[in-house]
Amino acid sequence: MVPAMSLRRFKFLIAVVLAAVALFPAAVADAGAAKRPVVVELYTSQGCSSCPPADAILGQLATRRDVIAMSLPITYWDMLGWKDTLASEADTKRQKAYAQAMWRGGVYTPQIIVDGVTDVVGGRDAQIESTIAARAADQQAVPVSVSADKRAVHVSVGAADVKDPNATIWLFVVQPQATVAITSGENNGHTYTYHNIVREIRALGIWKGQPFSLDLPRAELLGAHDSVVVAVQQGGYGRILGAGTLRHPVLDTAR
Repeated sequence: MVPAMSLRRFKFLIAVVLAAVALFPAAVADAGAAKRPVVVELYTSQGCSSCPPADAILGQLATRRDVIAMSLPITYWDMLGWKDTLASEADTKRQKAYAQAMWRGGVYTPQIIVDGVTDVVGGRDAQIESTIAARAADQQAVPVSVSADKRAVHVSVGAADVKDPNATIWLFVVQPQATVAITSGENNGHTYTYHNIVREIRALGIWKGQPFSLDLPRAELLGAHDSVVVAVQQGGYGRILGAGTLRHPVLDTAR
């Protein structure tokens, strides 16, 4: 017969082992959860005197691998005397859609939107950093892959168990850099360099939790040095569930 003290120890050890077995799959899942870059969108304008510091911050973020940083120049400040040479109505429409989705009273520049969830005044460096960190710690990571060869850009979104998988798959064509000399308006006389400028926005389809893939003709989509960003976004303008990018050096050397 096993002594009473040994029997209690034996039962305790069995309980510990069973608990470890129960927790092990979850621990493995957590350890293997793929982190993805946090998506940062800057809404800016060459005609906005408050925007250059935010543009500089965006340039710094564009060098990081843990962030997908994009500049989206808007059109509504063209009325101030300088027509933004990089702005598009698609960018303006997207910012206004965010304002509606976030229950904001209107739009402003410079505005940074992080992972489709939180907006920050574009020049507040510390707040931007803390918001990026918060989103990195609480993110969805739907698998997104973007690759290219000489003929096509290949987009793939994997399956995932998401509470609300009704999401838009957005494609952004991104120009890595542009330098502009401004000759009128609030920034008259200044020359600024802009980074990761969105030149085109396309909705590729709706993701509902199942695998999605699409090949796009490279020649009609990309210039020689452009990048591609793909983001899976709840409801079109909500939380970003997954994102991937193909940076321009890869495109330049694609075979």
